[in-house]
Amino acid sequence: MISNQILQSTVDGLKSITRKEITVISRDGKLAATTESDANPVSLSFVENVINSPAENQLIQGNQYFKVLDNGIAEYILVVSGEDEDSFRVGKLAAFHILALSMAYKERFDRDNFLKNLLLDNLLLVDIYSRAKKLRIENGVRRVVYLVETSVDSDMSAVEILRGIFPDRQKDFITAVDETSIILVKELSERDDTDDIEQTALVIADTLSTEAMTDVTVAIGSPITDLKNVSSSFKEARLAQDVRKIFEMEKQVVNYERLGIGRLIYQLPSPLCRIFINEMLQGFSMEDIDEELFITVQKFFENDLNVSKTAHDLFIHRNTLVYRLDKIQKLTRLDLRKFTDAITFKITLMVTRYMQYREKQSF
Repeated sequence: MISNQILQSTVDGLKSITRKEITVISRDGKLAATTESDANPVSLSFVENVINSPAENQLIQGNQYFKVLDNGIAEYILVVSGEDEDSFRVGKLAAFHILALSMAYKERFDRDNFLKNLLLDNLLLVDIYSRAKKLRIENGVRRVVYLVETSVDSDMSAVEILRGIFPDRQKDFITAVDETSIILVKELSERDDTDDIEQTALVIADTLSTEAMTDVTVAIGSPITDLKNVSSSFKEARLAQDVRKIFEMEKQVVNYERLGIGRLIYQLPSPLCRIFINEMLQGFSMEDIDEELFITVQKFFENDLNVSKTAHDLFIHRNTLVYRLDKIQKLTRLDLRKFTDAITFKITLMVTRYMQYREKQSF
């Protein structure tokens, strides 16, 4: 059903054009919208009499009454002041306009429901295509799923901001799936490549961060061309978001197709991860490495194991960096200046973080 705010805006706009007082009453007798400052309430019995009347419009005590019918059912009663022909035409026009609004809102609601069921794999294959045809949603079009997560509960303002960025509702579908998550299923052109898809994600993150004043992360699934695969793209985006939380918390945008080794580790069974950690560390824990050493290791890896550049970036003497690397070697028996040991340390660290994440999720 149309919100009262939209109805009020509609009747105010119609009054500014026609100079006629207009009131909209819901089928349960409640005042939905009015241009009259002193509009009197209407009894439910009176509304029921108007609804049950075979006439689509009536003239009662100097006012024109019109039924707004949806599939033969009166959803609203529209009241226009005056007995003249102009009042009648204004009433017919207003009733038609509100009916068009009602149908548009119903279609959007149906599309949102269809999209949610599609994302959650709640539809049979035959139902997907038949409902898509009914809702005029084209199959065989290249699309991708964006999973947008905010740091606070996502209200309708965040959804409306996204709809402002992507206003073509025939091509792009936006819906809130829970308190902090919004899904965008976006149609792509044949020219859109991975960089273009990620650039769109950055636009989403920057716009929401600025206008909604919240931390935003965007995960991207793989592009698909069949509606039945929308749920697969959504699952990939959700997995990408989980991998980001474990291995790349600093990233604002994460793409399933560029997860690399993080995706592999995420899919490893826990017993195998424990065996690997015990084999590599032999009782030593990554938690025994202090923050200063971790920062050093991170910068060392960012600089491709370049000692001079890392020392420069950390504003420390080269010998100080060598001392720290030697300290890590004593703790872990891994010399990070050697490529093989550096890879072993990196993978061990990632597996450790994954196991810590799994343990937190189990509580």
